[in-house]
Amino acid sequence: MPLTALDPSTALIVIDLQKGIVDGHFIHPIGEIIDRTRALIDVFRAKKLPIVLVNVAGRPPGRTEQGPRSSTSFAGGWTDFLPELDRQPGDIVVTKRSWGAFATTDLEGQLKARGVTQVVVTGVATSGGVEATARQAYEQGFNVSLALDAMTDIREEAHQYSIRNVFPRVGETGSTKEIISLLERLLEERNAAS
Repeated sequence: MPLTALDPSTALIVIDLQKGIVDGHFIHPIGEIIDRTRALIDVFRAKKLPIVLVNVAGRPPGRTEQGPRSSTSFAGGWTDFLPELDRQPGDIVVTKRSWGAFATTDLEGQLKARGVTQVVVTGVATSGGVEATARQAYEQGFNVSLALDAMTDIREEAHQYSIRNVFPRVGETGSTKEIISLLERLLEERNAAS
């Protein structure tokens, strides 16, 4: 569903842009994803809207159909946020141990305590953390928007499946530029009303 509006209390959720993940073999240049995410961060900060930085530091218990779990080590800076995100003291920081940012954290409560009604989701991977977080946000009653040009995946078919089949069912989609334009319009309307 195309992007139509942003609520006055919208938060940006940045998924897994951390040191241990960004060296992966993504289908889009990770530098472009980081740059677009940073553009969104800058506008959200300027508008004094909440920013959520999410990293992953483990996996949920259990087996998967893909065989034994890999031996990924979450130590040695693996979970550190990228310096380009310019983490600030006011940012909400969430460390997850699941695909989505809501299932194993207190993110829902933190957002609702701030009056947030909508989220914009970016990051990696489209078919993993981004999709799971978007689904969970939708299930918790948040309006969901997804910045399609500020996310990527390691598999083209998985990326496209999420964009074509999942995202239209849980939220609205648009480009970073479109989201920034809506944020600018929101600020103009807020200033005109006061």
